[in-house]
Amino acid sequence: MNLSALGFDHWFVEHADISLQPGHSIARVTAVDRGAFHVRNERGETSAELAGRFRFSVESSLDLPCIGDWVCVQYHTADSPALINAVLPRKTFLRRKCPGKTVDFQMIAANIDVAFVVQSCHYDFNIRRLDRYIVMINEGHIEPFIILTKSDLITPEELEEMIAEIRRAGISADCLALSNTTGYGLDELRRLLVPGKTFCLLGSSGVGKTTLINRLIGRDEFDTKAISGTGEGVHTTSRRHLIVLEQGAMLIDTPGMRELGLLGASDGMDESFAEIHDLSRECRFCDCTHTGEPGCAVLMSMEKGELSEDRYMSYVKLRKETEYNDLSYVEKRKKDRAFGRFVKLAMKQIKD
Repeated sequence: MNLSALGFDHWFVEHADISLQPGHSIARVTAVDRGAFHVRNERGETSAELAGRFRFSVESSLDLPCIGDWVCVQYHTADSPALINAVLPRKTFLRRKCPGKTVDFQMIAANIDVAFVVQSCHYDFNIRRLDRYIVMINEGHIEPFIILTKSDLITPEELEEMIAEIRRAGISADCLALSNTTGYGLDELRRLLVPGKTFCLLGSSGVGKTTLINRLIGRDEFDTKAISGTGEGVHTTSRRHLIVLEQGAMLIDTPGMRELGLLGASDGMDESFAEIHDLSRECRFCDCTHTGEPGCAVLMSMEKGELSEDRYMSYVKLRKETEYNDLSYVEKRKKDRAFGRFVKLAMKQIKD
């Protein structure tokens, strides 16, 4: 297998010329687990760790390798891990706000072509959560695609209404319903998995992501657990890993996400809520917040029934959240830099 089969196209070739140093090779990160890495190149997969100089030069969690990244590595003996010396620029990315109160970015994956948002038709279906995923995906310049699993647990009429609800919510991403139990929709999904392209599965725990992977590869390679009392699957994936499918496509599985906070997602908001973004250009004030100003084209559209109230409320909630987190992040970075300067000054004084 050559690097192009792993997704290393002309874009990465150009950026590798800038980052690659003598004695270094190019590899792709295929697994990340608590600071341990696996990388893959033309010859195969091996464990890897951060080189000391690179580790101490990292200023942000965004600079650390994540699954899907292309990295510059040094190989030594077969028994020793490869050393990661640099991360190539990312063509696309998936990131979110760190879970909890920490206001910082958490990288999920990088260099993805299509992100599959997986929701169950049974219990997990949630339009507001879909909005969040679509914003995050659009922010990373990735194509979103919705997969509705467990379609065998509802009637065709209920499924049709579910898809209609997605369209009424203003979500235009392609949508596919399937069943891991009956196999319905799986052949259509296989046709979407283009060789040399990278796909990612996103969704809550128990929606059937791991079972779906097992169906695609044709064997129970990854563990699943018994169905819970609510009728949903139980979370089993504990780390992110990249799988090369038999037909040549690459698929990244991710653990279920309980929190999906937005940070630095203003561009993703504009693209995901394009109709509201377009309307905002007609507002009387260029800094209109669309919450009560006179001459607000967004509010007028909602009053006329052209824009649904649910769609508007989702937009306002997500915009307030990302703006608040953005301001908090800026303040955090200022404090981090000030503390860094203090430490450097103190170390210099000690040496003097």
